[in-house]
Parts: sequence; structure tokens; C-alpha cells
Amino acid sequence: MAKKSYDLLFKLLLIGDSGVGKTCILFRFVDNTFQTSFISTIGIDFKIKTIEVEGKKIKLQIWDTAGQERFHTITTSYYRGAMGIMLVYDITSRKTFESVSRWLRNIDEHASEDVERVIIGNKKDMGDKRQVSQEEGDRLAREMGIPFFETSAKTGDGVEAAFRAQTELILRKTPAAMAGDGGGAGGGTVRPHEGGGGHRAGRCC
Repeated sequence: MAKKSYDLLFKLLLIGDSGVGKTCILFRFVDNTFQTSFISTIGIDFKIKTIEVEGKKIKLQIWDTAGQERFHTITTSYYRGAMGIMLVYDITSRKTFESVSRWLRNIDEHASEDVERVIIGNKKDMGDKRQVSQEEGDRLAREMGIPFFETSAKTGDGVEAAFRAQTELILRKTPAAMAGDGGGAGGGTVRPHEGGGGHRAGRCC
């Protein structure tokens, strides 16, 4: 039997309103690319990246969820299996920041009790259009006891740090015996039903 190329498998979930840049963050982290057109996730997609943290090779299976309400039933079904959830809002859209509390309630209702959470304020490169200050994001995260990062999927600023912090949080409390396998070597698309899964192109986020 071939030896596994990693020590642990962690399943992460990206959630947040549509258009906040979840898919762009994922592509920046995994492929170090930036999508110049907006990609609206339809249902659920995932990508995989292996990183080394504290001497362990950790395979991250990162699920990218649709933010639209019509996909709520599909996306919440994936909360339970997630070991870490990254909640993303757009610093140029106060509406997406005000939705954070609703997303946190979704986590409480559908995810495991011990899931690790991180809040991300994306699009920090668009400071001239900022509607949510960094202090506001940091204050909310501190009130909730959740780590907070501001990122730019466009420049890559803060993206690696956010994923590494999430991974370290999970690693600290995950015995090796609990880590399972799943997914292929390069990511893929899950279509829960006919017509689900994938992306719809439009304007860049």
C-alpha cells in the first residue's frame, strides 16, 4: 500500500455573502492566481492544498460555498464535517459585514461544537471604497472570541496568514488518530444534485 503524502487531513469551509471574494481567496491561496472576472459559486466546490505546519504535512480540503440564499440547504449540509470555518465579508460592503452575525448563527446551528472559526475582511486593497473599518472587524471578532484577518485576494496580502492560523488552531486540538482521508490530489467539484455545483462567470470580486 502506497504511503500517504501527508500526515493529517483538515476540512475547511469558506462561507459568507455572495460576491465577498470567497472563491478569489481560495484561488489565491491554492493556485496563487487572481480571477479577474467575478465567479459565482453554484452549490459547492473544493480545492486541495498541502502545507507544512509545526513539522506536519497537512492536506487542506477547502470547500467553497455559494452565498446565495437559494443554496442554503445544500451548503449548510457541509457544515457538520468541517473542522474549520472561515467567514468572509467584504470591507467595501457594510451589508456583508452586517450579515456576519447571521452566518455565525448558521455555524452554531449546523456545525460541530468544536469547529474552529476565523473571520476575514476581504478586499483590503480597495481602501478608497472601504465601508467597514478594520477596528470594527477586530472588535466584533474579539467579542466573539474569534481570530480576525483582513485580506486581499487581489494582492495576496493576509491570505496565507489566515489559512495558516486556521490550520494551527485545528492542529493544536486534533489527535493524529482523528485525521481521515478524503478527496483527490487536486480538488474538484461536487454536484449534490443535477444542475448544482460549479461556477457562474460575471464581474470580478
